[in-house]
Amino acid sequence: MRFARASGVLLHPTSLPGRFGIGDFGAEARRFVDFLAAAGQAFWQIMPLGPPGFGDSPYASNSAFAGNVTLVSPEGLVEAGFLAEADLRDTPDLPAERVDFGKVIAFKRGLLERAFEVFARRLPSDPALQADHARVLRSAAPWLDDYALFAALKDEHGGAEWHAWPAALARREPAALDGARRDLAERVEAQRFFQYVFLSQWRALRHYANERGVRIIGDMPIFVAYDSADVWARPRLFKLAADGRPSVVAGVPPDAFSATGQLWGSPLYAWDRLREDGFAWWIDRVCECLTLVDVVRLDHFRGFAACWEVPAEDETAEGGQWVASPGRELLSAITGALGSGDLPIIAEDLGLITPDVHRLREEFGLPGMRVLQFAWNGDPHDAHLPHEYNRAVVAYTGTHDNDTVMGWLAARSAPGASEEERRERDECLRYLGSDGSALHWDFIRAIHMSVAGLAIVPMQDVLGLGSEGRMNTPGRPDGNWAWRLRPDALTEPLGLRLRELTALYGRLP
Repeated sequence: MRFARASGVLLHPTSLPGRFGIGDFGAEARRFVDFLAAAGQAFWQIMPLGPPGFGDSPYASNSAFAGNVTLVSPEGLVEAGFLAEADLRDTPDLPAERVDFGKVIAFKRGLLERAFEVFARRLPSDPALQADHARVLRSAAPWLDDYALFAALKDEHGGAEWHAWPAALARREPAALDGARRDLAERVEAQRFFQYVFLSQWRALRHYANERGVRIIGDMPIFVAYDSADVWARPRLFKLAADGRPSVVAGVPPDAFSATGQLWGSPLYAWDRLREDGFAWWIDRVCECLTLVDVVRLDHFRGFAACWEVPAEDETAEGGQWVASPGRELLSAITGALGSGDLPIIAEDLGLITPDVHRLREEFGLPGMRVLQFAWNGDPHDAHLPHEYNRAVVAYTGTHDNDTVMGWLAARSAPGASEEERRERDECLRYLGSDGSALHWDFIRAIHMSVAGLAIVPMQDVLGLGSEGRMNTPGRPDGNWAWRLRPDALTEPLGLRLRELTALYGRLP
């Protein structure tokens, strides 16, 4: 797809402020949309909306389709009549600037259970509620029954991964599944209700944003977690051993983030089996995502050309190998299903990118990514330098995996910085004509003035935060994904400054 010249901000909903310990789809989300619209921003980019998995990561979800119900607004449940104001009075003391995931998940789950009790009492005698419930969940039909049963069984077995359940359930024997559906019927309906309120609130928020000229860019990880409803429900679509465990897992080879590579642990796709039914699971996945967002960013796009396969027993990713993927066939199938050659997709083509990846992206007209933090390697023709951009790219100051711009600068200005880090800093400052005092604005200016069709800035860089604002450090087992926006951060002067740059460089809607 080709973007009309525009700009936007990256901020995951969990990072929004609010009194319930985590951002949600309530009033603060609408306030953020209003800030974007006033600042002339045409896009709000978010991370995956699925239930977070290992390490609280939205990129390791237990479902490629379901929503993270911790994002449901308690105040929205009150407005819908599923909770009373009194239900919100016992909100625990939760930190305002970080997400305490353990406490928040337990608290939100309690509210959702209470809301479900009200819903279950109302539903039999409320035709309007019955109709709305059916309408909202209609698009979820291909995946919701499996997910709801999976989630209910996971609760029933104390959160254990599905492979540790009784063998008949792990193998999905029909009699065992029928018994579970009967015994856990109420719990399954509760899970369906949780997805109903998630979808209702998110779609209302997206509509609010679209009405104000703000479109949503959503992230789609290429892989799914092993302990997921998807692998449990469709094991034949993945490379699993005879015992049901992964035979190989996904990762990336050694790179700038890790000397031993990154071992993600996700099972690899059995592409030959996906091909047998025309990649129907992938098509369902993309179509469902596009009911939630306006544009999809495909994470790890190079995996559509080849995936780094690591033997499941390895402890690092060093022993992996590249194995070809049928990306052209898959993207052709998706194009056919959507009925348009203009795919609303951004390709995350970062890292070790080979010519076949570029050819695949260009063949389907997908814009790639450029990240200004990656530009300072001494090569005057590095693809991440603004003078090398073209209109078919999306330019970023940094991503959720990077330090903030000011954190990046501080690390390269510290007494312990290496000679290479100091060289990067000096090259950056010379290129931008900057003294470094407000390097985040120099970065923002550089990508906005470039010819890139779209410029995206993480909210932390708009604010000029240091490393305390970093969202994720790859390879770190905990402490990620927890940053939150301060309630007083979205000031009018800040929005006006962003709007002035947006207008100056022709990116206003």
